[in-house]
Amino acid sequence: MVMRRAAEVLLQSYLETFPCVAVIGVRQCGKTTLLKTLPKNWKHYDLERIADHDIVARDADTFFRVNPRQVALDEAQLAPAVFPALRVAIDEHRHEKGRYVITGSSSPELMRSVSETLAGRVGVIELPPFSWSEVTESSARDSLIRRLLNRKLSAPTLIEDLKPRADLRLANDYWFRGGFPEPWLNEGGEFRKRWVEQYLQAYLYRDVKRLFPGIDEIRFRRFVEMLGGLSGRILNFADAARALAVSQPTARDYFEIAHGTFIWRRIPAYSRNVMKRAVKHPRGYLRDSGLLHTLLHIPDLDALLSHPQAGASWEGMVVEEILRQLDALGIGYEYSYYRTGGGAEVDLVLDGDFGRVAIEIKRTSSPAASDLRGIRDFVREQKARLGIVINTDAATRVYEEKIVGLPFNYL
Repeated sequence: MVMRRAAEVLLQSYLETFPCVAVIGVRQCGKTTLLKTLPKNWKHYDLERIADHDIVARDADTFFRVNPRQVALDEAQLAPAVFPALRVAIDEHRHEKGRYVITGSSSPELMRSVSETLAGRVGVIELPPFSWSEVTESSARDSLIRRLLNRKLSAPTLIEDLKPRADLRLANDYWFRGGFPEPWLNEGGEFRKRWVEQYLQAYLYRDVKRLFPGIDEIRFRRFVEMLGGLSGRILNFADAARALAVSQPTARDYFEIAHGTFIWRRIPAYSRNVMKRAVKHPRGYLRDSGLLHTLLHIPDLDALLSHPQAGASWEGMVVEEILRQLDALGIGYEYSYYRTGGGAEVDLVLDGDFGRVAIEIKRTSSPAASDLRGIRDFVREQKARLGIVINTDAATRVYEEKIVGLPFNYL
C-alpha cells in the first residue's frame, strides 16, 4: 500500500524558491519516506547511522565543499554543528535554489538552528502523520480548503457541488486509528495497538530523555498519560501541577515539550477586538487521535463511540485535519479558539489572507439551533468572512447567509 503525501508538491515548490528546505515533524510521520521522492541523483545521509554521522559531522565545512548541492540530511538535529557550516555553504552560492533538504524531529537545537542560523535561507515544511485527505487518496482534488483561498466565494458557493471524499464508515475508521503511517501500511488491530505502545515508549525513553536529559522521567510519563484526559479542555496549569506534584513552571515546561515535539497542539485563546469577557487560557489536543485512544485504553470503534471523551477526540481530529490541509498547501495563517464567560464558543478561528473564518465542530448529524448561537454571534461581532459547522450530516447545508454545514467526510 503506497500513499502519496500532499507535501510532495510543496517540497518541489520550496526547492524552486529556497536554497534549503527543512522538513520537521513528529517521529515516524514519514519524513524519510518524503525524501525518497527527491530525484535519484540526490545523495542521502541518515544521521542516525553512525557511518553517515561521521561522514557529515567530522568536518562539516569540508563535507559541504565536496557536496555543494543535491544533498539530503535526515535527522539533522543529531549534528547541531552542521548548521553553521550549512549556512556558510549556502551563502557561497546564495542565489542558487534547491541545494539541500534537511529533516528532523523537534529539538531546541534544531528549531534554534532553523530559525536563527538559517534564517532567510530555508523554507520550513511541518509534516504531520497522514491526513484524512491522504488516506482517501484525494489530496489533489477540489476541496473546501482550496476553495477557501478564493475570497470572492460566498458561503453557499463555497460548498456548492462539493463531493465527499469517502463515506462515514471510513471517516470513523480514520478517526479511531489516527494518521501515523505505519499502522495504515500494516493492517491489523493488534499490530496497531502494539505499534502505538512501542511508539510511546520510544518517545518517552529515547527522544524526550535525549532532548531533555534532566527531566524527571517518571513524572513526565505520568504527564503524557494525563494528556489523554486533558485533550480538548481549557488548560489550568495549577491543576496539572498539583496532579503531578510539581511546580507550575515545571507543568508549563511539560506542555511546552509536548507541543514542541509535535504530539500536543496548543490552541491559544482568541484575543482580537474582544468586547465580551473571554476566556484567556489556552486549550489543547493530542494531535493524533490514534495516540489519544491508546492512552485512554479504547480498544475499538464501538468503545470509542460510547466513551466520555468521544466528543473531544472528534473535535481534536477535525481541528488537526483542517490545519494539516492548510499546511500542505503552504498557506500562512493563525489559529485560535474563542469562548466567553457566558459559555459562547467557537472551536477554531482561522485568520489569514483568506479572511477570518469561524469553525464549530459537532459530532451530530443535526446541529440544534442553540449550537449555532456562538458561531453566529462571533461572525457578526468579529466581522468574520463566514462560519462553518463541521458535522456528521449526510449532505452540505446552508444554515444562514454566512454560515454553512459540512460533513467531515466532505472536508
